[in-house]
Amino acid sequence: MKPLDFSREQKERMAGKVKRYLNEELQQDIGSFDAEFLVDFIAEELGPYFYNRGLSDAMSLFTEKMGELDYQVQELAQAED
Repeated sequence: MKPLDFSREQKERMAGKVKRYLNEELQQDIGSFDAEFLVDFIAEELGPYFYNRGLSDAMSLFTEKMGELDYQVQELAQAED
């Protein structure tokens, strides 16, 4: 898997969420640099798990929809006598 690449704006938003979470839930204040470093760590170490789960969910949905399409096509088939 290629490394996850986020825009500057996305990283800043994620870092803001990390800072807010740590402050509200753990009463820990960290700077923006540290928060971005933590975002990078999470993306690198945990990102593949979330990515693979997303792929698995997408494949399940795709398989379900293909089954529905197969059924609909079979309904269109003309009876052969």
